[in-house]
Amino acid sequence: MDLHKIERVYTSYAGVYDKIFGKVFHEGRESAIRNLNVQPQERILEVGVGTGLALPMYPRHCRIVAIDFSEGMLEVAKKRTSEHRMDHVTIHRMDAGAMEFEDDSFDTVVAAYVVTAVPDYRKVVNEMIRVCRPGGRIIMLNHFSNGNKVIAAVEKVISPLTKHLGWRTDLSLNTVLEGTSLHVARKQNVNPLHLWALVECVNRKHEKGMSHINGTTVFSHSSESRATGHSEEALA
Repeated sequence: MDLHKIERVYTSYAGVYDKIFGKVFHEGRESAIRNLNVQPQERILEVGVGTGLALPMYPRHCRIVAIDFSEGMLEVAKKRTSEHRMDHVTIHRMDAGAMEFEDDSFDTVVAAYVVTAVPDYRKVVNEMIRVCRPGGRIIMLNHFSNGNKVIAAVEKVISPLTKHLGWRTDLSLNTVLEGTSLHVARKQNVNPLHLWALVECVNRKHEKGMSHINGTTVFSHSSESRATGHSEEALA
């Protein structure tokens, strides 16, 4: 998937996105934010904010920075923040795979329906880890392929088709987390048919046994799964 092609696709969605996807994905967004227990002045980054549907759900005592690459989506998001007078929110057009923030800029990073809708999910995940402070939280709300062989086979077949619509269906959570400093603290299935997962991770970068080379987390342990504290069974 090409970044500029994705930008064109999602900009074309901007005018109808809320009507088509708003209610369908509302449960997931609400669950993600309701369980955050946001602290006063907490620094939160919304990656792939889209039309800003989730922004009014946050408490106003935190500071939110929201980014997206789609101009059309951001126009709607900016209008929403103005209508709701959300002075605690700032919005930027930015590539999630090459963020313009300093290391450890945020306490919490939220990425809703993003990981499977970007050209290179590893760049995006590594960037989220970089800009999130050690011990901070990274929340991913997404559809991930699971261990069901029948469903996985269907997802693999339709993934080339859905890529033209702006996302893929064949990416597993275990693949996304492999080789990273992220430890799964909580996982919950949400949205219709529970085909989407709300995953809360603790950012364990800079802990003993981990080092970073060219933006990639490297483990000194013999097993990456032991170092990250998760297994294929736990993530199924």
